[in-house]
Amino acid sequence: MAPVTMPPVEEARDIFRRLGYAVSGEGTELRAERKWRTVRVSAMDGDAAASAKRVLTDGGRGDDSPLRCFVTWKEYTGALYERLRGASPSYEWAIIGVDDGGEYEVVMPDDGVAA
Repeated sequence: MAPVTMPPVEEARDIFRRLGYAVSGEGTELRAERKWRTVRVSAMDGDAAASAKRVLTDGGRGDDSPLRCFVTWKEYTGALYERLRGASPSYEWAIIGVDDGGEYEVVMPDDGVAA
């Protein structure tokens, strides 16, 4: 089982690189770019995904991407999904839930997730 206290940063990098994105950034905040699209990627450990403090704000930077992707461990995907839906952020978002085997699932706003 993946350690929920460690954000899945390398998993996030790997997923976006396999999708053809150039990934930059340090720590848990990454930037994935491909053609005209730029996605702000936030890797979140279990605690961050459960509290979802970082999902409620876009950071207030005008140069930030309107596309956000939150990458967390699969077991926290449902809770994070519910918080994002309830917050109705001004950006387009998706969640990638990963497991320690490298498998992942993508959840979009209208998908609905069983918690």
